[in-house]
Amino acid sequence: MKRKKGLQRAFLFLLILSAFIYLNNSSLLAKGRNGSSFLLAHRGLGQTFSMEGIEGDTCTATRIFEPEHPYLENTIPSMEAAFDAGADMVELDIKPTKDGHFAVFHDWTLECRTNVQGMVSDYTMDELKEIDIGYGYTADNGATYPFRGKGTGLMPSLDEVLAYFPEGSFLIHIKSNDSGEGRQLARYLSKLPEERRAQLAVYGGDAPIAALQEDLPGLRVMSKATLKSCLLSYEGIGWTGYVPAGCRNTQLHIPERFAPWLWGWPNKFLNRMDDAGTRVIVVAGSGEWSEGFDTAEDLTRLPKGYTGGIWTNRIDRIAPAVK
Repeated sequence: MKRKKGLQRAFLFLLILSAFIYLNNSSLLAKGRNGSSFLLAHRGLGQTFSMEGIEGDTCTATRIFEPEHPYLENTIPSMEAAFDAGADMVELDIKPTKDGHFAVFHDWTLECRTNVQGMVSDYTMDELKEIDIGYGYTADNGATYPFRGKGTGLMPSLDEVLAYFPEGSFLIHIKSNDSGEGRQLARYLSKLPEERRAQLAVYGGDAPIAALQEDLPGLRVMSKATLKSCLLSYEGIGWTGYVPAGCRNTQLHIPERFAPWLWGWPNKFLNRMDDAGTRVIVVAGSGEWSEGFDTAEDLTRLPKGYTGGIWTNRIDRIAPAVK
């Protein structure tokens, strides 16, 4: 008899606990979210390419689709086009130069997209201004090069970007795992007014982001380590509604296939992160190769009424569909 009562109590406890977890994490009971999604334009508005068979060292400039617009990634014209199209934030890549600046450029080496060889760090910023960053783009296996001769002088410095867009919101990507780059960027950003830094976020390798966070606490940052710190803790205790310290004042890039497994996804989760000062961006697929929501059809995979962040490579297509 005592065993039967004990089982009944255990069952009742589990029933109450299950009901609490469901009600506490159901978006059906979440407070309403107004407005449209936050749109992050990856590298501004650039040329897109087939993701089939892509590897870490693939030269993507040689596999672009037939161009539909004249813009090249990581340039001031491409960023201006992205903001004009409706981007809330633009992502850009930085590399240190030979003379201590940060150039805005994606690749480690220059031979894929440009008319010179070597690394960005082999050149001064003035020298980088002389190269043609549109030199290597082709959509027909080298039969034609539609941007050759049109990219000279288009590689900007980080100084130029922030000066040209004084109110622009940017996600800065440190492409290395060198802690020295994190400290160099911290020194650079520390000279900006606090209100300007509030418009910026930085992500990259664990080492430079840890160094940046140490030297410039309060800046919104993200790395694999910060993501794990947040999401593993949240999966363990987030069902209670508590947001762990690792999830506060940060940036989360969440692959769409993993998002439904987060407690309270989508609206309860987004509300909790908003309250914690954290920006949530959903990336397409597994997120391994900066896949984005690039067509109106892609957007149908998001929850109905989704108002969180969206990563896109084609802001010109997505902003009109969302906004």
